[in-house]
Amino acid sequence: MKKTLLAAALLAGFAGVAQAETSVTLYGIIDTGLGYNKISGGSKHGIENGSRFGMINGVQNGSRWGLRGTEDLGDGLQAVFQLESGFNSGNGRSAQGGRLFGRQATVGLQSEAWGRLDLGRQTNIASKYFGSIDPFGAGFGQANIGMGLSAANTVRYDNMVMYQTPSFSGFQVGVGYAFDAVSENDFKTNNNTRAITAGIRYVNGPLNVAFAYDQLNPGSDTTDANVKPRQYSIGASYDFEVVKLGLAYARTTDGWFSSMGVNGNDEISSVGYGMEFANNFKANSYMVGLSAPIGGASKLFGSWQMVDPSNDRLAGKGSGADEKMNIFSLGYTYDLSKRTNLYAYGSYAKNYAFYDDLKSTAVGVGVRHRF
Repeated sequence: MKKTLLAAALLAGFAGVAQAETSVTLYGIIDTGLGYNKISGGSKHGIENGSRFGMINGVQNGSRWGLRGTEDLGDGLQAVFQLESGFNSGNGRSAQGGRLFGRQATVGLQSEAWGRLDLGRQTNIASKYFGSIDPFGAGFGQANIGMGLSAANTVRYDNMVMYQTPSFSGFQVGVGYAFDAVSENDFKTNNNTRAITAGIRYVNGPLNVAFAYDQLNPGSDTTDANVKPRQYSIGASYDFEVVKLGLAYARTTDGWFSSMGVNGNDEISSVGYGMEFANNFKANSYMVGLSAPIGGASKLFGSWQMVDPSNDRLAGKGSGADEKMNIFSLGYTYDLSKRTNLYAYGSYAKNYAFYDDLKSTAVGVGVRHRF
């Protein structure tokens, strides 16, 4: 009887240890509000003008739920996974084209000594490293840094292997390769669109500096087989405590990396571009941003972005869309608690999507809750 009780106690102890070494966390964000979007000046380009007032969602951050976990394997090594599903909080439908885990689906290994390796669908390095430089945190639709630096616009690739080093005295390096970035599922590797992403960042106290490189290699059996979109991005921010300054620049050639929407989730017109292969297209992109805390619970932030294309090779390789695009944006957040906040923002774009005199206006208010 004593031996049975002792065995039961030992088994319970081992179960407790195993449980302590493995953790799974359920988390999420729900972001919903009301917004107004307007497109004007598009008639001469054959673009439908219009406006929309109604519910918006996923503005400050995309609404999502997810699971992430770790398992200790010994000697400082851990198995890690993350599954993240996006959804539209206005109608309850899945985002990212209806994928179950469209935001992220990865499994990998990590160690404080040698870094982290992730395999699966995930964001590229530019999106990971430039969000903290953008005063809008890579959110707020038209206001976010990805409008000008398209490779930093929360770009996700399928079938990607990514490695990131630990932070050494503030320095971190990341590199990734996607074998089939958009799931074309052709048997031949070279017939699929492949992606390269790499970068380095330095974070030390108030200083944050990042550089990233992204490249797309189209399928060898396509008409764009020799066109390889590339983007070189560099940015930095410095927190003076009273105000935080952010600066960024990018050089883009032979294409565009991500969509150019009105408010990030509800386009009211067929304006803008998705992933685009465009031979000889070139553009220089600039961002200047400021953010400042107001009291202990609120923050005011704004940015100016400008993209200067050298020709009209996007959207049909000759559309007349080669004007400088300027975007002026202002935002405000107020924390009701550590997990819930209110927000308001406004953004105005002139020569939107590089079309002469095409204007896009987006304003909205909403509430974001994190759990």
